[in-house]
Amino acid sequence: MHTTEQPVLQDIVLIGGGHSHVGVLRHFAMNPVPGVRLTLICRDTHTPYSGMLPGYIAGHYDYDDVHIDLSCLAEFAGARFFRDEVVGLDRNAQQVICRSRPAVPYDLVSINIGSSPQLSGVGGAAEHAIAVKPIHGFDSHWRQLLERMSAHIGPLSIAIVGAGAGGVELTLAMQYRLQRLFAQRGVDRGQLQFHLIDSASQILPTHNARVRRTFESVLSERSVQVHLGAAVQEVAPAQVVLANSNVIPVDEVLWATNAAGQSWLKEAGLDLDLRGFINVTDTLQSPADPRVFAAGDIAAMMNHPREKAGVFAVRQGRPLADNLARVAQGLEPKPYRPQKRWLALISTGNRYAVASRGNLFARGQLLWRWKDWIDRRFMARFNDLPEMQPPAASVDTTAAVSQQDASQAISALAMRCGGCGAKVGSTVLSRALGKLQPVARDDILVGLHSPDDAAVLTVPPGKAVVHTVDFFRAFIDDPYILGKVAANHSLGDIFAMGAEPQSATAIATVPYGIESKTEDVVFQMMSGAIEVLNAAGCALVGGHTGEGQELALGFAVNGLIDPDQVLSKGGLRPGDCLVLTKPVGTGTLFAAHGRLQAKGRWIDEALESMQVSNQAAAGCLREHGAQACTDITGFGVLGHLIEMTKPSGVDAELDLSALPVLAGAEETVAAGILSSLQPANVRSRRGIRDLERWVKHPRYPLLFDPQTAGGLLAGIPESRVESCLQQLHCLGYPSAVVVGRISAQSDQLEPITLRE
Repeated sequence: MHTTEQPVLQDIVLIGGGHSHVGVLRHFAMNPVPGVRLTLICRDTHTPYSGMLPGYIAGHYDYDDVHIDLSCLAEFAGARFFRDEVVGLDRNAQQVICRSRPAVPYDLVSINIGSSPQLSGVGGAAEHAIAVKPIHGFDSHWRQLLERMSAHIGPLSIAIVGAGAGGVELTLAMQYRLQRLFAQRGVDRGQLQFHLIDSASQILPTHNARVRRTFESVLSERSVQVHLGAAVQEVAPAQVVLANSNVIPVDEVLWATNAAGQSWLKEAGLDLDLRGFINVTDTLQSPADPRVFAAGDIAAMMNHPREKAGVFAVRQGRPLADNLARVAQGLEPKPYRPQKRWLALISTGNRYAVASRGNLFARGQLLWRWKDWIDRRFMARFNDLPEMQPPAASVDTTAAVSQQDASQAISALAMRCGGCGAKVGSTVLSRALGKLQPVARDDILVGLHSPDDAAVLTVPPGKAVVHTVDFFRAFIDDPYILGKVAANHSLGDIFAMGAEPQSATAIATVPYGIESKTEDVVFQMMSGAIEVLNAAGCALVGGHTGEGQELALGFAVNGLIDPDQVLSKGGLRPGDCLVLTKPVGTGTLFAAHGRLQAKGRWIDEALESMQVSNQAAAGCLREHGAQACTDITGFGVLGHLIEMTKPSGVDAELDLSALPVLAGAEETVAAGILSSLQPANVRSRRGIRDLERWVKHPRYPLLFDPQTAGGLLAGIPESRVESCLQQLHCLGYPSAVVVGRISAQSDQLEPITLRE
């Protein structure tokens, strides 16, 4: 999570995590532009480097070798990372339309989303063929295929449609990997058959004759059947039908040709070429809208048409970054001219490569080693990131914004007022909050959209009020996800007590800036929050929003409960099984994220867990006899368990091996990366018996790890615990598990015994 004293004046939104955009992120990390904020929107957290994909398919590299961690790179660049899929562009409103979150405003937008094979023009292809791009979908299918092949018996026939460099490399890489897998199992490799299909009359049509002859020989030596000069007419469940009426029996069909742009680009009214790619000028801007940039495969340079190759996307990263920065500062962009010739190093599946550049040709194992060195050096630029110091430059408040916005920016830079002078303006709030629709409840007499000074609620007869408050600084740069997690975290205490949420009042701090930027942050944050609150039947009735250096959010929540049905911490009974509904590790993972030491997929999993509501779990635990419950938050598992044992007058056994742990958390604690709250939580270690025996256990630090939106910990009678766990798993808590047992209080001072 990045903080800065500079107000945001310009928003540059990057759509897609392609080769050009990773270059933009790294460039801005090294050369930040004060007042300019980058936001990356991408469906996938890890983006593949195309140059190493054949080696990955062949088994020469593992997943992390060939993927750039966008979450980590964005954090390094000081950019916001929104994990979502873009489905549209509203150029009039200057907003990026996302599938699963509110629209994201932009001042400048850049598109680098690659291309996708078009399957709709061939009968049955969409249903029975697997597109090689986007790589995420193909990789998932490839891993499933490898898993199936580990037990496959009998012949296997695979067809690859597209005999360009990508299709040829893919064919040879897959064959190499699967033949080795068959050999390891003692299966005849002759049962594995590959077909390479293309409507063109020759393979590798954009390369010279010596390159083509070399691969024709390789394909022949490896018994790959090549079908040229006939397009695929139909793809059926077990066969491919060609235009010349030939029928090829197949088990798998992979599509690596006829790439085009996504349909939403046309709907956005951009200037496109015949294949649906975005036409761009020499400055990488759309002629239809100079606020829109594009690069990589999705872009078509009108004055310099080139083949769709990763080398061009990589080379466009620097000029794209320069021009985005220049235009954001009110300067003229500079033209870029791509090279006419480029070096292609095409692998043959094994550690052997062929070099192609114009009429030049070379081949050999040494070339593959050279390619491997080039690729690994490229990846290190984006995955081996140095620590960066925050920039100390000042903002030019007039270069990149209108006169009105410049005036607002100057005011934002002035000494900020305290007291009520630090509140966000009423106009900004009314616009942001006016779009929200909190759930309607009959017991809310005066709520969010009333002009009164406070909310007015009623308490039904026979009910008591449960009241709680939580508030924390932002730990991620995505205000929408922050809103969802903060609301979920705040509701946790209500659910742990067995109560029904009634109302919530927000407390927020928003970094100061010009009105349009502040309004969007408030709207994004509260949109996420109100989704969670509405789903819980909890009405947002008001709040307070003030300016500050850091984004922060919390809620005061009211709940209703029958006074005789309160789940307190003091209801544990000897013989109870301790059930924990969610994995732990958020504290160490986000500490590691801030130090660029956490993998993006670890953070993804943690955020997914933090967005899972405890509401259904609370109902399940009560149904199965829980008399005591708490949510695991800031004090960690041990701190909250001790809070339960003391008023209950019991001891507890805790099984370290059973403790559910988020992916990556054991690695980060082993590296000594701990939450800033960890030292305070460690004081509860005095409640552990035989402490010295456990301090070096790899999971020992996780007992003190503070959780955000953590799970529920409850005591369940042993006779009902199996049914309870089965129901929790069905309700969406797959990590729910028994982590310990409750015993009668002993005469020892320490109430907690650890087991493994």
